[in-house]
Amino acid sequence: MEKKLATPSVLRNFAIGQLGWALLSGVVSNWLLYFYMPSEETIAAGMPLFITQGIVFAGMTIIGLITALCRLVDGFIDPFIASKSDSLNHPLGRRIPFLRWFAIPFGIMTVVVFTVPGLGGEVFNDVALLVCLVAFYVTLSLYCTPFNALIPELGRTQELRVNISTYISVTYFLGTAFAYLVPTIAGVFEGAFGIANSYRITVAILAAVAVACMLVPAYTIDENLYAETEPSTTPMGASVMKTFSNKQFQVFEVSDILYWVAITMFQTGMPFYVTSLMGLDESMNFVLFAGMTLVSLLFYAPVNIMAKKIGKKRLVAFAFFFFCVAFAITSVCGKFGIPALVWGGAVAVLAAIPMAVLGILPQAVLADIAEFDAVNTGENREGMFYAARTFSMTLGQSLAMILFSSIATMGAGGIGYRATALVATAFCLLGGLVFLRYDEGGVLKVITAHTEALTGFSEKE
Repeated sequence: MEKKLATPSVLRNFAIGQLGWALLSGVVSNWLLYFYMPSEETIAAGMPLFITQGIVFAGMTIIGLITALCRLVDGFIDPFIASKSDSLNHPLGRRIPFLRWFAIPFGIMTVVVFTVPGLGGEVFNDVALLVCLVAFYVTLSLYCTPFNALIPELGRTQELRVNISTYISVTYFLGTAFAYLVPTIAGVFEGAFGIANSYRITVAILAAVAVACMLVPAYTIDENLYAETEPSTTPMGASVMKTFSNKQFQVFEVSDILYWVAITMFQTGMPFYVTSLMGLDESMNFVLFAGMTLVSLLFYAPVNIMAKKIGKKRLVAFAFFFFCVAFAITSVCGKFGIPALVWGGAVAVLAAIPMAVLGILPQAVLADIAEFDAVNTGENREGMFYAARTFSMTLGQSLAMILFSSIATMGAGGIGYRATALVATAFCLLGGLVFLRYDEGGVLKVITAHTEALTGFSEKE
């Protein structure tokens, strides 16, 4: 049966799922370290210490070790999940069943991460955090890997790819922005429940909202109408090897790992940059990120149009290098007698531009690579490509957590926090230089020739 092209309403419903999982991911990425390795200001405000603090091994903190180990475990599980999704033979398709089965467990584990590791002594809490965080990342992968595999399947033309990437980028940033509301909402409950429990209540509220969003695409999109649902017969090991043997994907993967190290260090550091370096109240985290998101949204339409006119590669490389400027300026915020709000506004505006580009285009680039590979090999293994990208995100975030939690403890007076911004700058610069090796022209030439051979019609016509 000939597949339909996804309509704008289908893309919107799909993007709502992204809002949900971005919210849950943002809560853990942005507030786990803040909750379990609080700053002096937060401790003074009444935050208890639940887990082992300080350096415990080879310059690393316990939470750095735990988060890194959990993400690495998750990264090696991703290919298994992708293989199961690619080969799933189900009336609803290869992806939608996973979205239905695992949205609720994903939300539950987000709440558990902030509750169970505070029920016992220090050693119990350390172990509990490790176990709960592993379960969180596994449920994240069980939802997100099949979800992401739908991107090239719903975006079957160049225009649709850029459009779907734009939709999900908007909801990704909205979800991440809502995650920064945690301290603001928690402030409502703090007087009655204390600072720690107020955070837990807030996480539970946001998790409920996120689950509702994640179930929207699961129950409103008929995968069989828009996507190829023929199960893949390639074994997992062979599928992984074939995926990583693609030279264009190798370039993308290395640059993506470097990007995730940089952006995770920046996002993890935001609460500390705002409170410890700029001297602003923690509630300003949401204000600044919301402002950054709104400014970023202004650039979405221009990015969408420019990507179709000049290609994705130039814009992505530009965004990498422009992010370097934003990170470098963050490393000196709070100095030179400049008002705190000016620093906050400057960082937010400068980061907004590359966020617009890197929020949209990498997903579209990967969709191109997945189709390029399918043309060359005759196999549709979208799930494995997006599992591999999840692995790059996982590895990058793991390295970022180790680096941030270790570097942040250096010196006094915020020196460690400033150093994290400089390290993020270096990783972002390397990521941009690597991405310049991506052969976008060669990839699109193969895709276009294949499309014309099948239909006799060129997308450029």
